[in-house]
Amino acid sequence: MSLYADASVLVPFFTEDVFSRRVDNFFDASRPIIILSDFASAEFASVVARKVRTRELTDEQARAVFAVFDRWASEQAARVQVSSADVVAAEVFIRRLDLNLRAPDAINIAIAARLGAELATFDDRMAGAARALGCAVAEI
Repeated sequence: MSLYADASVLVPFFTEDVFSRRVDNFFDASRPIIILSDFASAEFASVVARKVRTRELTDEQARAVFAVFDRWASEQAARVQVSSADVVAAEVFIRRLDLNLRAPDAINIAIAARLGAELATFDDRMAGAARALGCAVAEI
């Protein structure tokens, strides 16, 4: 199984979160090939940095999280880059006003769809939009 993970799944995989146990159990049970885009990686970094600003993590803890994430990303994840076609597809998705999508969510869906991967997210609105667009969504 190829699984495209967004930041809502990556963050609890590498930091303590209410969803950490669910992510760990799912990854242990399914052993997916996890696809990591440069876009999702940037979103992950943004969330970790926000946790430092809100004092949920110290600078030292964040650096340790980044180190573990970077090692995992280079050794275990299938890395992909966002393409201009992904951005064009995301705009088409956003213009479907019934989906109520934000640009970052639409870009993640576009990448997963292009790769034929299941989308892994804890964002219910994003998951619903992905399903409406014909993108498979993992049940985590």
